[in-house]
Amino acid sequence: MNNIPQVKMGILAVSRDCFPITLSEKRRKAIVAKLKEKNFDIYEAYEEIVKSGINALVVFLGNFGPEGPETLIARKFGGPVMYIAAAEENVGVLSSDRGDAYCGMLNASYNLKLSGIKAYIPEYPVGDAEYCANEIIDFEPIARAILGLQDLKIITFGPRPFDFLACNAPIAPIFKLGVNVQENSELDLLKAYKEHANDPRIPAKIKEMEEELGEGNKMPGILPRLAQYELTLLDWIEANKGTAKYVAMANKCWPAFQTEFGFVPCYVNSRLTAMGIPVACEVDIYGALSEYIGTCVTGAPVTLLDINNSVPADMYNSNIKGCYNYGFTETFMGFHCGNTPMCRLSKGTMKYQLIMKRSLEPDTEPDITRGTLEGDIAPGEITFYRLQGNKDSVLQSYIAQGEILPVATQSFGGIGVFAIPEMNRFYRHVLIEDGYPHHGAVAFGHAGKALYEVFKYLGVEKISFNQPKGCYYKSENPFA
Repeated sequence: MNNIPQVKMGILAVSRDCFPITLSEKRRKAIVAKLKEKNFDIYEAYEEIVKSGINALVVFLGNFGPEGPETLIARKFGGPVMYIAAAEENVGVLSSDRGDAYCGMLNASYNLKLSGIKAYIPEYPVGDAEYCANEIIDFEPIARAILGLQDLKIITFGPRPFDFLACNAPIAPIFKLGVNVQENSELDLLKAYKEHANDPRIPAKIKEMEEELGEGNKMPGILPRLAQYELTLLDWIEANKGTAKYVAMANKCWPAFQTEFGFVPCYVNSRLTAMGIPVACEVDIYGALSEYIGTCVTGAPVTLLDINNSVPADMYNSNIKGCYNYGFTETFMGFHCGNTPMCRLSKGTMKYQLIMKRSLEPDTEPDITRGTLEGDIAPGEITFYRLQGNKDSVLQSYIAQGEILPVATQSFGGIGVFAIPEMNRFYRHVLIEDGYPHHGAVAFGHAGKALYEVFKYLGVEKISFNQPKGCYYKSENPFA
């Protein structure tokens, strides 16, 4: 993926003047040695850090640390900074080589807050070399997401239709994050698409698509249009990214798209998303932002799905009950027309958009409704999440970990049977109560820890998650 940052990390060991600096240096070297054992590169000498152009920094309290200078480092550095402290190694150090970094971390965090400086501090920030090394490794995806957002532009095409306003939201909070948004008319896109007719690169792009689809290439006649459209988007990105290093998109895909462009764009959206350039459906700007964060955190393709429909009782009883430890209302189906990357499907097939065909081509063979990539989403662990600007222009978010079950959906689109513990309560008291739209980003794997820390770093005050049984939501009726 060339649309996410490469993290170059450095570590600085700080020392308070009344403690021996050798204690910090020795403990720093022990952490670096552990990181090298784990094949994790980090710059440690000051000269190396200055010359290497690092973009993420670990401030290590090897002893108590100098409170003012060690916190000003984060302000001067400008990029994501992590603070972590040394635990005492053994009884032997207590008599003369005690570092007191446990105490120093309290004052470091206090001074960060006094100065209004953002920094990442792990859930438990004090440990030995092995522990600190593991926490630094966990910091990498968090740093990658922060760096990505610092240089991100979201490009959009078209407004949402009036009877489908669900993903409209105030975008002022996005600009406050430092992310730029460039909104364009779908007429701009149509003009650019027409200018790519007979582009000499189209045959090579068609070949790429044929190789990816394999046996799933059931509608080869639509590939020239899709190839032309993919080249249009990629060229638009290069011509319009400006000073941004990274791009995500939120594009209109119906209702006029099919009649004017002559296809549905889902498959192309899936391909760009697989490249690390998320393309959110239906001009969902916060969906694109969420997808990009998940791409940075996982370093892998994500998707955007509707929290779509309930699992039928007969499917639950025959395929889930007694096989998996989920109640009926803890399951649901996540769906979108065909935007999920091929690598996230059990088997992908080029098809047409059934819902659109009903209204646009009810009595003919599919033509302008072709272009969806359909199939059951591959089973495995997932994280359903979203960062959203609410009606009051305040950022809020949710994260829920669960899994996609290996249950055949017997349905259309890119779709899967999802299971999330206590989903019924989460659905009512987070998704409904806090006014979230139906779109949710999906990261493949359990990425909740890193996503939570990214949202905290961004200053999101309300980060909701699926509460375990017995822990009530604020709006939950305890007598129900």
